[in-house]
Amino acid sequence: MTCMGLVHNYSGLAAARFFLGIAEAGLFPGVNYYLSCWYKRSEFGIRAAIFFSAAAFAGSFGGLLAAAIDLMKGIGGKPGWAWIFILEGLATVVVGVISYWMVHDFPDEAKFLREDERARVIRRLRADKQHSAQHETFRLEYAWQSLKDWKTYAFAIVYMGADGSLYAFSLFLPSIISELGYTSTRANLLTVPPYAAAAIMTIAVGWIADRTKQRGLCNILVSILAIVGYSMLLGSNKAGVKYAGTFLGAMGVYPSIANTISWASNNIEGVYKRGVSLGIIIG
Repeated sequence: MTCMGLVHNYSGLAAARFFLGIAEAGLFPGVNYYLSCWYKRSEFGIRAAIFFSAAAFAGSFGGLLAAAIDLMKGIGGKPGWAWIFILEGLATVVVGVISYWMVHDFPDEAKFLREDERARVIRRLRADKQHSAQHETFRLEYAWQSLKDWKTYAFAIVYMGADGSLYAFSLFLPSIISELGYTSTRANLLTVPPYAAAAIMTIAVGWIADRTKQRGLCNILVSILAIVGYSMLLGSNKAGVKYAGTFLGAMGVYPSIANTISWASNNIEGVYKRGVSLGIIIG
């Protein structure tokens, strides 16, 4: 990410993007897998939602931050967009280094827990019939179990439908805003409210799905909301209607991502099998 702010041609940008993709690919499935090893099934949805709502908040505050950093245009002979990549990339490097001492794989290995706290965490996971309650040794057969399980591919199809809509939204929102007649800083600021609404909705749906244990039904309901929003974008030429459509689209698509991951994780037992399955589903 940092190197994307230092490139001088398309080839350099493509190379930086390639290595960014390699480094970034494991983060999202990895964090969700990690959370699933610490919490009961009925507690996982809200936590996956809070984690994923960070993506929506990042889209929200990213617009504000980009608008501010863009004012650095000319400093060091670099355009404003280059400073966005450099500063946000360096912040991630710092957090990444600190994380080495902050992340502990499983409850039975966590150094920050007292013995009584560790016993409580493990007891709760055992009551929920979670394999992460006791240390599981990796064997290749767990990967094969995931590859042979029809649920892995069923959830991958569900996730693909949600994710395709998500990227259509996040990648093209600046274009949608510019079509409404706004450019530059104003356009960046107008991307903030839809993402903020999406983050709130994501957390709310995660909480409701945990309480009701109806993750599939929650997916259906928010997907209907997204369909209405996308239909408004597709069918209207009025700027106000299109902008309202971005709210409904974001509030419908973002919750379904976190909810689908929780749904899949809840239905896949075994620490390592779940890890492989989440990697395939999100991949």
